[in-house]
Amino acid sequence: MPDPITVAALYQFTAFEDPAHLRAPLFAACEEAGVKGTILLAREGINGTIAGDEAGISAVLDRIRALPGCAGLEVKFSAADTPPFARMKVRLKREIVTMGEPDIDPRASVGRYVDPDDWNALISDPDTLVIDTRNDYEVAVGSFEGAVDPKTPSFRDFPRWFRDNREELLAGKKKVAMFCTGGIRCEKSTSFLRAEGVEEVFHLKGGILKYLETVPEEESKWHGDCFVFDERVTVRHGLQTGDYGLCRACRRPVSLSDRASPAFEEGVSCPACFDERTEEQRARYRERQRQENLARKRGTAHVGAQLDKGDD
Repeated sequence: MPDPITVAALYQFTAFEDPAHLRAPLFAACEEAGVKGTILLAREGINGTIAGDEAGISAVLDRIRALPGCAGLEVKFSAADTPPFARMKVRLKREIVTMGEPDIDPRASVGRYVDPDDWNALISDPDTLVIDTRNDYEVAVGSFEGAVDPKTPSFRDFPRWFRDNREELLAGKKKVAMFCTGGIRCEKSTSFLRAEGVEEVFHLKGGILKYLETVPEEESKWHGDCFVFDERVTVRHGLQTGDYGLCRACRRPVSLSDRASPAFEEGVSCPACFDERTEEQRARYRERQRQENLARKRGTAHVGAQLDKGDD
């Protein structure tokens, strides 16, 4: 049986004077190490998820840690039985996680980190407001007990949601605890709340992934699966791959019951997006799915079918 594939989710907020200058050497290092995935570079730092064998991942992480301000790179490891990415991409972005608030700087101000072992006590405190900072389709497959779902389709919508609902959200609460998949969105969301004048702000160190890795299931306050931005789609306690598939049309997770719906067609539509797409679009998706099926029969990867890295 082949060794499991190492998956590394990483980020670091740091000042890159010229991120474009870093792109080609970093891509070359990943190619040389046989690593695939997506890395985002911006003036505010680096964010990404990569996969490969243990030696290859180690080599790439050493290269990233040698970049300015990246010695303390935040990395969360997990394993996959099959390759979660089809190719390697290194992209230049305005932000490594898009919030659209140019004055927010997690390097200057951020919430207090809470270790996974201490998280249950914090979110069980009735004085604590617990907010899930992820997108609506992520929250739909799992979240923490008692967490508020902003129902935002994009992280960019989070600031407006908080400002519009601030008075109601904070009524009777002394503390705010926030969480996300790997921790990066909380770096910005907690920084944002502090800029909005909220003092007692906390966030889960290492995100949901670290919690699911370290907290025993019998002690857990997590319900459901955690959406991840790769071909595993979701993970559970112990970071075991979940049962969800992926709709290639809208990139939302698809449950077993979704697959039984008349609105589900592999690679073409799911109940969540059927009414959002035209028949012309679905015809294009069917052709893409046909090409993917042919590539699978030939034993090759159809790169057009892969999942891009999202906000976290």
